[in-house]
Amino acid sequence: MPAPSSIRLLPELLISQIAAGEVVERPASVLKELLENSLDAGARLIDVQLGDGGVRLIRIADDGGGIGREDLPLALARHATSKIASLEDLEHVGSFGFRGEALASIAAVARVTLTSRISEGTHAWRITNAPNDLTLTPAALAGGTTIEVADLYFNTPARRKFLKSDATEYAHCDEALRRMALARPDVAFSLAHNGSVKHRLAAADLPRRARELLGAEFFAQARPLEVAAGDLRLTGYAALPAYSRAGRDEQYFFVNGRYVRDKLLAHAARQAYADILHGSRHPAYVLFLQLDPYGVDVNVHPAKIEVRFRESRAVHQFVFHALQRVLAAPLSQVHVQAQEPLAEPRTAAYAAQSWTAPRQNTLGVAQPATAAYLDFSRSAFSGQPPPPHTEAGGAARREDTEAPLGYALAQLHGIFILAQNAAGLVLVDMHAAHERILYERLKNVLEETPTVQQLLIPALFSASATEMATAEEHAAALARLGFELAPAGPQQLTVRAVPALLANASIVDLVCALLADLKEFPASQVIEARRNQLLATMACHGAVRAHRSLSLPEMNALLRQMEATERADQCNHGRPTWSQLSLADLDRLFLRGR
Repeated sequence: MPAPSSIRLLPELLISQIAAGEVVERPASVLKELLENSLDAGARLIDVQLGDGGVRLIRIADDGGGIGREDLPLALARHATSKIASLEDLEHVGSFGFRGEALASIAAVARVTLTSRISEGTHAWRITNAPNDLTLTPAALAGGTTIEVADLYFNTPARRKFLKSDATEYAHCDEALRRMALARPDVAFSLAHNGSVKHRLAAADLPRRARELLGAEFFAQARPLEVAAGDLRLTGYAALPAYSRAGRDEQYFFVNGRYVRDKLLAHAARQAYADILHGSRHPAYVLFLQLDPYGVDVNVHPAKIEVRFRESRAVHQFVFHALQRVLAAPLSQVHVQAQEPLAEPRTAAYAAQSWTAPRQNTLGVAQPATAAYLDFSRSAFSGQPPPPHTEAGGAARREDTEAPLGYALAQLHGIFILAQNAAGLVLVDMHAAHERILYERLKNVLEETPTVQQLLIPALFSASATEMATAEEHAAALARLGFELAPAGPQQLTVRAVPALLANASIVDLVCALLADLKEFPASQVIEARRNQLLATMACHGAVRAHRSLSLPEMNALLRQMEATERADQCNHGRPTWSQLSLADLDRLFLRGR
């Protein structure tokens, strides 16, 4: 029988190379760690140069506080850091880095040259990671720190084979810089690849930085967000579904300034968009969550991209409701500006005409004052301003230029409403718009305590120990939602009552999904999602159908209802309900001004 192998201590270099496997995944990982060090050093200007996607060279120069001569050798040592000194510091981390592993891990798999000068120093000092030689040499540098990482994985060729093409690795590096630039818009960044400048970002505020990195189209469709509750504060921009994406490439979430990929936050955002976004599309947003550092654990993964919240459910609810309120704001509460100054009003070339509006059955939505609209319509033919008219409440009717969706002009093929607003021409899908209006009304009616349906034959199903415990723990919450669950055996649950609206649903599947999500997410959201599916179907069947002729007052009633309805920009299936053609768009179609 062979003797058991002996236990031995690993060499320091091998230890660092193993640790590098967790920290240094690819060139973008190196760039992220070095950018974080520069920002922790108080840099206001960071210059990045890449060679061959970062594999051949990553060079970062900053104007931060620098590293003193005595500290330079420690900068490349494992578990050496100036950012924390005790467990208490770890629980209140306020810097990007804190592990003291990044530079040591990078130095274990690449050739590293570190040059730095503090403000009090007469000149800079340079150190390299040559084997068994950490000699300090004088160097010329105006201030700050410059670090060069060359020949990544030169001593671990097996790891280098897993790297992708230079273009792919550069794309990951570009994304890493984008995240840092969004996190710190007050810092200037520049990025060059193989001698070609790709980014040159001046210090700015968040709106300008978001416009520069995400584009004017994102910014035009994004709604600003600033909500606070206790120690929690959420700011940033959330794009409307009109700017939805095929992937998750424009989802940026920062917790205390640190970019994270957290399942809890992603779920909260996805739920906030669930009622307005088409299922195959993904939202775009740049969001910043601020909270007490004690309430979040950033020491979860070496890459520091995952976090854990002490009050995870409270954070989830806060993010969900904050985003939902912003996205649900009706058009009447959103400031709409004309993209182009309106031309001088044209004098009508024909005299006032009299007409009779076609007769039509009511849509079931509030009608505007017909007399007021007739005054408005006649004035359009005569060129004279309409006489003053007061609506309910005594307020004078707004001018057409103040109505976000304007006033109806005609109906196209019984499908679309054509309207004029201050910006130009508005096209409305009348069925989709009316569907959203009815859907939101149905939801409001059912916001109160749900009607409970007792099951004639209780539903019995096998349950795991976890499901049994979850049902017992959340029995009160389930009862408030209209569910009555009780144990029927050691591993069985019975469902005796459900909300009346869900009586025809698959009870067992619904309850199993509910219990699965209850461990992490509020029970109400699972029920709400299923309820909304049924209400959406009801609203779709009840909405005005295509090819139905509407009168002008009815069309305007629909427009006013859209402006007052939450989430009216999209139908129940996530498709847009209206589109805008500005005067500039129309001029381009007809080559006007050329």
